[in-house]
Amino acid sequence: MTDTQIFKAKKIITMDPNCPEATHVAVRDGRILAVGGADCAAFWGGGKPDDRYQDCVLTPGFVEGHAHVLAGALWEFPYIGSHDVVGPDGTLHHALLNTRAVIDALRQACAGLVGDAPLMGWGFDPIFLSEERLNRRHLDQVSTTRPVLVLHSNGHVMTVNSFALDMVGYDKDTDIEGIVRFEDGTPNGELHEIAAKFPITRRLKLGLADVAKSTRALRNFGQLARAAGVTTCADLLAALPDEFLDDLVSTTAEEDFPIRLVPAFDGIRNSVDTVLKRLPRLRELNHDRLRIGMVKLMTDGSIQGFTSRMNWPHHLHGQPQGIWNTPPDLFRDTVARLHAAGLQLHIHANGDEASDVAIDALAAALTTHPRGDHRHVIQHCQMANEAQFRRMSALGVGVNLFANHLWYFGDQHYEMTMGPDRARRLNACRSALVHNVPLTIHSDAPVTPLNPLFTAWCAANRRTPSGRILGEYQKLTVAEALHAITLGGAYSMHMDAEVGSIEVGKRADFAILDQDPFEVGAEGLRDIKVKGTVLGGRPFAS
Repeated sequence: MTDTQIFKAKKIITMDPNCPEATHVAVRDGRILAVGGADCAAFWGGGKPDDRYQDCVLTPGFVEGHAHVLAGALWEFPYIGSHDVVGPDGTLHHALLNTRAVIDALRQACAGLVGDAPLMGWGFDPIFLSEERLNRRHLDQVSTTRPVLVLHSNGHVMTVNSFALDMVGYDKDTDIEGIVRFEDGTPNGELHEIAAKFPITRRLKLGLADVAKSTRALRNFGQLARAAGVTTCADLLAALPDEFLDDLVSTTAEEDFPIRLVPAFDGIRNSVDTVLKRLPRLRELNHDRLRIGMVKLMTDGSIQGFTSRMNWPHHLHGQPQGIWNTPPDLFRDTVARLHAAGLQLHIHANGDEASDVAIDALAAALTTHPRGDHRHVIQHCQMANEAQFRRMSALGVGVNLFANHLWYFGDQHYEMTMGPDRARRLNACRSALVHNVPLTIHSDAPVTPLNPLFTAWCAANRRTPSGRILGEYQKLTVAEALHAITLGGAYSMHMDAEVGSIEVGKRADFAILDQDPFEVGAEGLRDIKVKGTVLGGRPFAS
């Protein structure tokens, strides 16, 4: 008989209503055998006590339903963002708060490059800077002899230097949506969304999928997740090229790989025929720590990048309406065919017009091909109103709300993108629950740092850096916020039978905390430290 290990804790928060709290959990064969007191495994012949967590609080391992392996890859490039962030090795990278600091950091990185290698900085967002918006003239100060790319934190916008524009022939006469221009009509270096960015990223092999396909990126991502208490994590836009599959399978199967990775296959750049052809073969690669099967689609762009699609009165201060990454007619056809094939869809929609398009497409698909327990999820869904939540509920559609935006961009949304009224319903977690819409919340790392306890803090407090409360009504309780980052995330990925709670038969995946979330309350959630994780019964130190 396999040995049984009995972990003791100061408190175990199970997320199981049949046994909400415990002090001991018995583990055998990587699964939960029993939960309760010291004698919980008595009926199973007892086990070996393990007291290493006796002064800690155990919860289910956190489940992040929307992040990207890219968060483990970008550390190859200089960080030039406006918030302090911590890298996979624990190093603190400080915010850069003006354009001069950004240029100086890029110059320093450029000095270390060999030959004609391109330079790419990441994490940048001009919405936090009061100076002239970054353009090619600024980046020409970094280099005029190599491509310089600045990836905005939202991933939807990029600013490049003149060398990069010339490299692909972008000029006054180039007719591609998303090229921002100076008053004389010449490109100013800022490029919005896929069509405008693609010629440059393809030429330099610096597309987000290209950057993320390495074993080092996978391991870095695993370390970022582990440090945050995450044991199951979506990679919510995975290209999964054939040449990377062996590395993906072998790396995620390594004994010390600390998470269960759930890639969502790219249905944005791949045709429906390609998705339907490749997914069955990709699923054959799955193992305990790799779960391929979901599909990612995209409607609009980014709210803070001013490329989202908003209903009237549109963007605040008259900013132009955003960009469709997938035109609505094509999007509806894509949803219909993939839904009919029985696939689970995760749909990017930021603005409320984009949410309408996503809901309309799902409604049409479900009318033509009724399907129970489809678990389609609208991702971000940041501006959804009460009527939209009612429609989602009627259709059985879930949401994964971008709660981190309340802190990282809340003041900017209030003052610059949508105004006070719509900002009060930004990422409306309470409305989702009231209308019985399955809810989880996320970081979208690397857009914001991967840290579910901080995400829970955002949803429970809804406070901005200036001290505003964006919608008192929409706050979650501590219990609801914890559910959103455990069972909520697991449900959104069809994994709630395996993970998300500490129940008999489930995977023995735990987050080890230094404090009790219920004791510290909503205000203290972001201050809780993760001491480690357990994955399938195997402890990982923080």
